[in-house]
Amino acid sequence: MASTKQQSQPLSASEEAFVRALSRVLLELPRAVDADMVEGAGLPLSEYTPLMYLSETPGRGMRMSELAAVCSLSLSGMTRVVIRLEKHGWVERVKCAEDGRGWNAVLTDAGLERLEQAWPTHLASVRRHLVDHFGDQDLAGLTLALQRVASDQGDQGDHA
Repeated sequence: MASTKQQSQPLSASEEAFVRALSRVLLELPRAVDADMVEGAGLPLSEYTPLMYLSETPGRGMRMSELAAVCSLSLSGMTRVVIRLEKHGWVERVKCAEDGRGWNAVLTDAGLERLEQAWPTHLASVRRHLVDHFGDQDLAGLTLALQRVASDQGDQGDHA
């Protein structure tokens, strides 16, 4: 952890520019990708994202609380999204076999098919709005730095 002296030191001009640019990206990027997803695939980003995460797990299922965490939603927010996905037949909620108390969200074959239909729109949007702007930058290094920031935020959330 940085010292208190370092934490209270004003930002340099380049640090300030970086913080402001990142703040804008964090607000605008999800809006832009969501608009593309709704227009091009008829599927909002809030529904695409859980389908994507479920497709990547063994058995295509996750505890609702884990799915909420990876999607950066509250459990109640994730429940509302999963209810919408259930109505389309793309996800099913089943009792957890491990303890019988919690619920798992499970991607159906229809949900996987829907995800595969929407994937090209998501890919094109993410490339256009984000990836293509980095050219030959060190994406691996940037990824590691962002993962450290995200991990630090998760650790601080555990202590709050």
